[in-house]
This record gives sequence, structure tokens and C-alpha cells, in this order.
Amino acid sequence: MKRLTMGLAGFLAAVSVQADNLTGIDRIVCAASQVQICLEFDSCYAATPMELDVPDFVVIDIGKKSISTTRASAENRSTSFSTIEKQSGLIYLQGMEDGRAFSFVIDEASGRMTVAVSRDGLSVSVFGACTDANL
Repeated sequence: MKRLTMGLAGFLAAVSVQADNLTGIDRIVCAASQVQICLEFDSCYAATPMELDVPDFVVIDIGKKSISTTRASAENRSTSFSTIEKQSGLIYLQGMEDGRAFSFVIDEASGRMTVAVSRDGLSVSVFGACTDANL
């Protein structure tokens, strides 16, 4: 379960995943299209979500303040976030788990997602897309 935070850094999926208007939606599914890992005393590197042991998709339940893998993944990984704020058409989610801090910024109109996960000496950046989980 604790490895989900690193998994938050990416959500393996095809680049063809379409983003969606998320205005008023409280349960969304997200997938990564680009992932980069940066080391404090080294450089930044492009990586695949698989290399970082991330789930194919994650479901974000804003009402329950939770992020989890899909039932179909059979991974049964989840974490909670402590902060949520909606402002100027953006959804901000933040939390901490197992020595890592994570932050999501999701554009409600386009469904585009930017994620940062960091721990001492390491950061992972992700760009991806989200859509209504009930579609």
C-alpha cells in the first residue's frame, strides 16, 4: 500500500487516453502520459511508469479523500490525501505517505493533470489526463 505514493507519480496508460471536463465530478480516473525522475546530486531522467512500479490507472475519490488503484488491477493499493482545494477551475490535492509528499493539480475544464511526488533527494514529475470514473 505504501508504494502507491510513488505510484502517484505516474499512472501507466496509453497516451491516447482522453481527458474530460471534470467540473462537478467527485470521482475521477487518471493515467500518466509523461514521467520524469530527478535526483538531487545527479540529473533528471525520463522514465516509464512501469519502471517506477506505478499502477495502470488510479481512481481519485474527492469526497472520500482517497486515491486507489482500480479493482481490475488486482493491486489493491490506496492512500489518502489531507488537503483538497478547488480554485479558479483547478483541483489541488496534497498529502504525505511513507516519507513522501505528493501534490496534484488537475484542470477541471480539460482534465489535464500535473503531479509532483518528492522525498529527500528525489522528485518525480508526471503529466497525464483524467476523466469521469463513472463513464
